[in-house]
Amino acid sequence: MKIAVFHGSPRRGNTYAATLLFLEELNRRGGAEVTEFFLPEAAPEFCMGCQKCLGGPNTDCPHSSFIAPIVETILESDALLFASPHYGACEMPGGMKNLLDHLDFFTMTVAPRREMFDKKAFVITTGAGSARAAKTIHGFVKKWGVNRVLKFGVVMYADSWDNMKKTRRAGYERKLRRAARKFYRIKKSIPYISTFIFYYIARYIVKNFIGKGNYPYEYWKEEGFFDKRPF
Repeated sequence: MKIAVFHGSPRRGNTYAATLLFLEELNRRGGAEVTEFFLPEAAPEFCMGCQKCLGGPNTDCPHSSFIAPIVETILESDALLFASPHYGACEMPGGMKNLLDHLDFFTMTVAPRREMFDKKAFVITTGAGSARAAKTIHGFVKKWGVNRVLKFGVVMYADSWDNMKKTRRAGYERKLRRAARKFYRIKKSIPYISTFIFYYIARYIVKNFIGKGNYPYEYWKEEGFFDKRPF
């Protein structure tokens, strides 16, 4: 299984420890070919909101030099793993938010990729008192059409992984390994109901409001998405 891993923090702290456990269990199941991106290093420039990737091919992005290799890796991977600590101000770190901003064109209302509908994704979040960032990232990635998206949040009630109460840490480690085994076994299934709903909403918007001559419309037309679902 080829898996692209996006680390939301360069610190290699609590979330990194949880991610290593998860990947270790995947390797025990049968192996994982891992490509890692550490943020913000892998995407060092903030999305400027220029919307060039929404109004044309994503290669028009002024930051295409580092976004294009990420996009290529995502499309070639079987699975995606988003590992993000929970930060108090806006749930996820700025580096992870910036990455998702740069990848907004994957959303079905713009230029969804057929490859996305065959993939699975997992979100890991750790936090001292909350893990809500997992829910936010989970919801965003589902809008790409990813076939299955799972999430796991660790609320440590401590300042670090090692300082967690031993019984609590052991419990989370067992659950993480169990989640990794489940994730490894997951096969492509019937898309989420929300994927069906969002596809038809997106098709209506692109066809009736964005309209001919605009990139999303022409992309959908070229891909045949108006006539047949990509999943």
